[in-house]
Amino acid sequence: MKLYNDWKPVDDPLFGWDLRTADLVCRQLDCGSAVSAKIKDNRSVRHVWKINASSVLSASALRDYKSVTPQNSSTSLEITCSDLLFQPMISVSPSIDGIYESSNFTISCSIKPQYPGGSFQLTFNTSNTANVYTQKAVNHTAHFLFPAANHGHQGNYSCSVFSHKFSSVSQPLYLSISASPTVFIVRLVGLLLTLALLLSAIGLHKMTTRGQESGRQENIELDYCNLHPELKVGQMKRM
Repeated sequence: MKLYNDWKPVDDPLFGWDLRTADLVCRQLDCGSAVSAKIKDNRSVRHVWKINASSVLSASALRDYKSVTPQNSSTSLEITCSDLLFQPMISVSPSIDGIYESSNFTISCSIKPQYPGGSFQLTFNTSNTANVYTQKAVNHTAHFLFPAANHGHQGNYSCSVFSHKFSSVSQPLYLSISASPTVFIVRLVGLLLTLALLLSAIGLHKMTTRGQESGRQENIELDYCNLHPELKVGQMKRM
C-alpha cells in the first residue's frame, strides 16, 4: 500500500484478516471479490504498514483510512482478488492420434495455484444442448472421464473454476470425433457385402429374364408348327 508517498507491505499484528475483510479491500480497489487472505512469512524484518482488520471494516473507504502506523515486521498480508486470477487451462487426451468412436477420452481442467480448494465445471455445448459436469479441485486440477466416445460428444468444451465468490472461464476447446479404424473396416466390409449381394441379385434377375424369354420363343415356334403341320422344319426356319 502506498501511503505518504511510500510503498510498504501491509501487516496485521492481530492476524484478524479473513475473506470478509479482504473482500472489502478488493471491492474498494475495483479488483472484483476476494479469493484468499493470508499472512506471508518474509523471513526478514522490514518496514510495513500496520493495519487492523477491525478498523478496515469500520472505515468508509480504504484510501481514506489514515490510522495506519509503520512498524518492523517479518510478516506481511497477502490478498488475492478475483480480477487478477489466471484463466483455467483445458486439455484432452489422447491428443496425438485424435478421438475415435468407442474410445475412452479425458478432458482435464487445471489452474495455477492462487487459491485454496474450489470446484471445476466442464460445460459442453452443441447446437441443440448444453451439458454441465462438476468436480472438486484436487491439487488445482479436475479430470472428467468419458468412457465411450460417439458423435454426440462432438462440440465445444470450456472449463470454469469456482471458489467462494469468484469464477474464471477457460478458452473454448472444440472436440471432433472420428470413426475408429475398426469401425471403418467393419463398415467397409459391410458395404462390400451389400454390393456383392446386390450384384448377385441383378445377375440372377437377368438369368431368370433370359430363361423366360427363351421359353416364350419356343412356345411360339411350337404353336406355329401346330397351326401349319404341312410345313417342314426347314421351311419353318426359313420363314
